[in-house]
Amino acid sequence: MSTKKRILFIAQEMSPYLELTDYANMVNKMAIKSNESGLEVRVIMPRFGIINERRHRLHEVVRLSGINIVIEGDDYPLIIKVASLPNARLQVYFLDNEDYFKRKTLFTDENEQFYDDNAARAVFFCKGALETVKKFGWPPDIIHCSGWMTSLIPLYLKTAYKKEPVFAHSKVVYSMEPNSFKEKLGAGFVKKATISTQIKEKDLELYKEGTNSALNRGAGKYADAVILAGEKTEKKVVDELKAEKGKIILPYKKDNEDLADYLQLYTQLLGK
Repeated sequence: MSTKKRILFIAQEMSPYLELTDYANMVNKMAIKSNESGLEVRVIMPRFGIINERRHRLHEVVRLSGINIVIEGDDYPLIIKVASLPNARLQVYFLDNEDYFKRKTLFTDENEQFYDDNAARAVFFCKGALETVKKFGWPPDIIHCSGWMTSLIPLYLKTAYKKEPVFAHSKVVYSMEPNSFKEKLGAGFVKKATISTQIKEKDLELYKEGTNSALNRGAGKYADAVILAGEKTEKKVVDELKAEKGKIILPYKKDNEDLADYLQLYTQLLGK
């Protein structure tokens, strides 16, 4: 049985599969550096329709089939695919669903209108990622989330999944990127996000506006540590987090800088 500490990266984007911002390359580097340092690493990300399955050699993981994600009483089948990260001995798992991800665009339609189901897509991905880990039976010591689509995971780990044995010792890190959308996730967002009776309305108070800023604020509150993932991260949100006692916050680093501070952060969290 492996005695290695385990780190799970749950990312909205990651090089070379999807590169929306410079942070995609940072996630790639952090995963590889963590792997090379002796941590056991896995990555989970959405299988957006623009990701080329043939080029990146994705294939379905049949043994992980059979998971359904329930959102407001409706069942959505979760399809899990996997690829090996080039030049690294670690697996990247892609979460797919016909309704939510098989599109030629990411968050807006051909007319650049924000998809009205982006809230449900985010809930599906966050819940799907945690259900996938349960199916693995692979308890992560650290879960490092990045991108607004992962922002509900810190909340879910501290509420709906708090008593799950696989997450009993998990610490959560959230990489807070600058706001990337100006729209709102809609009035039904809080209802969709309430996936369990263990989640109360007050737990979603910071998220309820459904703005990118609100998602960052909520994720930052529930995360054990926050990494600033851009030079233009909203100062007001960062200042609020700095005022919280015991909250660990790391400053922004460019992807050509030494990432030793991030490994030190993981070591610090593992020692708690």
